[in-house]
Amino acid sequence: MTRLGLCAAAAAWSILFAGCSPARPGLEPRAREALSQIEGRIQLDGLAKPVEVLRDTWGVPHIFAQSAADLFFAQGFVAAQDRLFQMEIWRRAGAGELAEILGPSYVERDRFARLLRFRGDMEQEWSSYSPDARELTTAFVRGVNAYIEKQGDRLPIEFQLLGVKPGMWKPEDCLLRLAGLLMCRNAVSEITRARLISKVGPELAAALEPPDPPVKVAALTDPLMEGIDENVTRALREAIGPVRFDSEQGSNNWVVDGTLSATGKPILANDPHRPVILPSLRYMAHLVAPGWNVIGSGEPALPGIAVGHNERIAFGFTIVGIDQQDIYVERTNPSNPNLYRWRGDWRSMEVRHEKIAVKGRNEPVDVVLKFTVHGPVIYEEPGKSRAFALRWVGSEPGTAGYLASLAADRAQNWQEFTRAMERWKVPSENLIYADIDGNIGWIAAGLAPIRKKGNGLLPAPGEAGDYEWTGYLPLAEHPQLYNPPQHYIATANHNILPKGYPHQLGYEWTPPFRFRRIDQVLKSGRNFTVEDFEKLQTDVTSLEAQEFVALLKKAPAGGGPARQLLESWDGVLGKDSPAAALFEIWARQVKSRFVAARVPADARALAESAMNDRTLLDLLEREPAASRHNLLLASLQEAVVEGQKLLGEEDVKAWRWGALHRIRFHHPLAIDAQRRKFFDLGPVERPGDGYTVCATAGPGFTQASGASYREIFDLADWDRSVAINTPGQSGQPGSPHYADLLPLWADGKYFSLPYSRAAVERNTAHKLVLEPQ
Repeated sequence: MTRLGLCAAAAAWSILFAGCSPARPGLEPRAREALSQIEGRIQLDGLAKPVEVLRDTWGVPHIFAQSAADLFFAQGFVAAQDRLFQMEIWRRAGAGELAEILGPSYVERDRFARLLRFRGDMEQEWSSYSPDARELTTAFVRGVNAYIEKQGDRLPIEFQLLGVKPGMWKPEDCLLRLAGLLMCRNAVSEITRARLISKVGPELAAALEPPDPPVKVAALTDPLMEGIDENVTRALREAIGPVRFDSEQGSNNWVVDGTLSATGKPILANDPHRPVILPSLRYMAHLVAPGWNVIGSGEPALPGIAVGHNERIAFGFTIVGIDQQDIYVERTNPSNPNLYRWRGDWRSMEVRHEKIAVKGRNEPVDVVLKFTVHGPVIYEEPGKSRAFALRWVGSEPGTAGYLASLAADRAQNWQEFTRAMERWKVPSENLIYADIDGNIGWIAAGLAPIRKKGNGLLPAPGEAGDYEWTGYLPLAEHPQLYNPPQHYIATANHNILPKGYPHQLGYEWTPPFRFRRIDQVLKSGRNFTVEDFEKLQTDVTSLEAQEFVALLKKAPAGGGPARQLLESWDGVLGKDSPAAALFEIWARQVKSRFVAARVPADARALAESAMNDRTLLDLLEREPAASRHNLLLASLQEAVVEGQKLLGEEDVKAWRWGALHRIRFHHPLAIDAQRRKFFDLGPVERPGDGYTVCATAGPGFTQASGASYREIFDLADWDRSVAINTPGQSGQPGSPHYADLLPLWADGKYFSLPYSRAAVERNTAHKLVLEPQ
């Protein structure tokens, strides 16, 4: 799934910096000495008039400026004050400049990032986001650079430990594309499905990973398509870092109109799910100037607010499964690999040469970038006369992630909001909406390719030109709702296609467990409050677990105390629940046993990763009863043995889910005990799992992703809105806002999100005035 996204960059840091030298004594004093000034006055070149930055009790900067240019200059400056090191890694990863500070092992990674750069018309690119996008972004990066220049050698502790300095920013750095791969991710699933078909055949592959809506999964009959292996995926993954390409990345959002709220006005809730990292992926801010009054969160390296509200409307998003990537298999000339076959002729690849600066080397390294008509060549297979090219929406103007929010931030009504959504191309999102007049809405936004042939489920042969894209679906034909009769809207990455929808958007969705639980609560029809939605965002009732246990109850006698524990359980995955711990271990054993009985040994790991638990439950339902009962009871017995090893308790009633299910916030430079003590946070016990509304997915039994940021907006009184962002607003160790929000987040609590000037002033903890030099 990754411009490298902030999440991807952070996920990679532990590998990037594993070779750093041991810490010198005095980490804490050095870190504190480098902390940013957040009170008093700072004079800066580049401002026209003074700007007030009122940081509230929770570290959120409320920025009051007298012009948009000064506002975005200040946003860049303030974001750099809190997150400069995180922003620097993001910029270098997306620009292909990591090797310059990290050495030769990052040359290939940099080469891949450069493959994805936008190379089209820059006027069209800038104007795609908003008419003033270039001016606002330029002001933003001037603010970032002003902070870098102001600090001089007094840099955050990470720069000191690495012995590097931040580079100066250009407006184009906010247009980098590598993060778009994180959000699209269909290319990897195409390769995975092709590998699965080659090992188990199209029928079993479709049963284990069924397209939704149902569509025939083709056999790989073209000789050019045979033998596609993990090397294609590996090349992509290694180029963009240790990022999980799976379906567990998701989000929840919902909105109710005034007939279902206690206030008579809409309430909107959103909790985007991404990697939960240190520092947080999200950065919150409040931007106020003539024409601007928007609050919420975005990524610290980007101008504007990605999700939030202004004085009239609120909006939030979840990923929608539009297929925005295709892999093309190009037939190359055995005598000249730079020639490929297309529409009956041999064509020359576009070949570009670039130089990459490398730490420890006097001369830069020359790298080669290749492109076909379909896009950048991401892998050339030795000895096979074929290459793999990536066609994706990121090559189109206006596809830098989230920058279309510069238009959405200023929308005043549904009509203006939907016009702003015409600009929203990457990532594809379920955008929900509410306004103070009482209206609610939803639109599935993002570029949706129209394919001449095929459905995007498998890599396509490129040579005949039969599988080209012929354009993009007009936004008016995307699924959408406005003031629906049920008075609420909810999305959770599930299949949102209306019945009989005639267009092809995609076939890969998250199982609907989270959506069904949200829908279950919302359709109760009561008058909801902000507090009700706090409880729903942190809800850990597992509908999946209830279905598994319902199947178990149909089995004949057997299972002993473990079965009794599960059958008397309500399906709530609480931290202290022994049944929750047992269920999570058992469900994994069920899947492993089911796959082992049907799939050859060399394909089992692939099959398990491809099959989700909704599919597993559906297949179990169709199993002969005796076979299913035997599988469930045998798996339960295995789960007890496994749990006793993992938790060190013989009695299943003494188990605790939180003892197994935890999250650690690991800083990339924490490479020894001294640094871990200073930088790292946690471990924190967690409830839920990847299929509960409070989503806490991760490898093994840990949490790695979920909602690090949550927002709930009360449109009757913006000042009653709440949010949370973990572990804190600042990425600088030693800052009071480095980890102050972690205890709230760990307990499922929120902080107030003041919006009116009076409320902001009541909650101000630090006042900083930025003045013209």
